[in-house]
Parts: sequence; C-alpha cells; structure tokens
Amino acid sequence: MIDASLLATLATFDTPTICNALEIVDPGRRLTGFTTRPLVAPFPTAPAFVGYARTATIRATHANELDGKSARAQRVGYYEYVATGGPAPAVVVIQDLDGADVGYGAFWGEVQSAVHRGLGAVGVVTDGSIRDIDQWAPGLPVLAGSIMPSHAHVHLAGYGSEVRVAGMLVRSGDLVHADRHGAVTIPEALAAKIPAACDLLVRKEAVILDMARAPGFDIDKLKAALARQDEIH
Repeated sequence: MIDASLLATLATFDTPTICNALEIVDPGRRLTGFTTRPLVAPFPTAPAFVGYARTATIRATHANELDGKSARAQRVGYYEYVATGGPAPAVVVIQDLDGADVGYGAFWGEVQSAVHRGLGAVGVVTDGSIRDIDQWAPGLPVLAGSIMPSHAHVHLAGYGSEVRVAGMLVRSGDLVHADRHGAVTIPEALAAKIPAACDLLVRKEAVILDMARAPGFDIDKLKAALARQDEIH
C-alpha cells in the first residue's frame, strides 16, 4: 500500500503528465495502461484523483436475471466491496457489457454518486452512461462514456473482476490516476519514482515554454532552448 503523502503528491499532477512520467521510468508503458478512447468529463474543473480500483460490470438492455432477494444481496456485497474491499481511497471502475448498446442505461446518478461518495470513493471511471448531473454528489469526479436520461434495466453483472474501460485494462486493487483527459494505471512498484520524473519533465518543458512565450522568439532561440533542454537531467 502506498503512503498517503505519495498519493496526495500524485494527485497534484494532471494525468497527461503522469503518462509522460511513466514513459520515463518504464519506456514499455508508452503503448499500454491508459484510456485510448475519449470519455466525458461533466465536471471539467474537478481536480485529478488517484486511488485503488474497485471494479464492476453492468448491463442495462435486459432485466436482471437474479430475483429480487439475490439482486439485493449482490448489491449489498458490491457496496461492502467498495467500502472495505481493498486499500483506500477507492476509485470505482465500471465496464458496461452491453456491446453496441454501451451506455443504454445509466447506473450512475444522484443516488449512486451520493452512496459511493459516502462510502469513501474519490472518483469514478466508466464507459457506461451517467445522469443527474445537477444533482451529482459534490466532490466525486467522474469520467463516463456518455450522458443519458434513463437507467433502463441497469444492474450489476458482477464485481471484483478484471475490466476494460475505454481501452484501459484494470484489475481490482490497481492504482488509478484520472482527470478530464482520461485515466491511467500506475504500477505500485513505479509510483515512488513518478514525482521525480514529473519534476524532470516540468523543468525540461519550462526551458521551451519560457523561450516560446517571450518576445522575439525565433528559430534560433528555439534551437538554443532545445540544446539547453538536453542538458537537464
């Protein structure tokens, strides 16, 4: 389990910077571990969030195969999993299994956002749909596949298993970082190296940005800035 102070530090960076930092500490991460399809960010000014994945799957285009009592027991088990099924804080990652009809019915809305926020979740990543934007629980940022008005027959299909959301493979307990750009998983073995890599990136980019934003910028100054950038380690 990662130290809380490191988690707080990781949350100060945006997700593109985290992706860039992962490329530095593990070049093999350049083509994997992040969302590769766009998701909707209904609260674009919400800060980045980071936590441990609680995974689940949903369906909405047909009624739940479980009877009422069994469905309720499954839902309670899922809530217990969100609250206590791994290290905190929790990021809920839900895959919609409805194929071509992904997002047909919204699992997330006023009630579910309030419940999950109350259980300690710090963020949501789903390729399914959400609704009740104006009534959404404050302090629970979300990335979703779409925004829709109805919940249709939405129900849990399962929880705790491996899921794939917008191209990102997530296992229960994975460390997930997300903001309005998308999400990425961070291997725990690499997490402690990320802040230093982010600092290196910021210092390297500052050389270019400061020069490009200053009066009189031209190609010769760009060449000089690129040469200076190569000297920063």
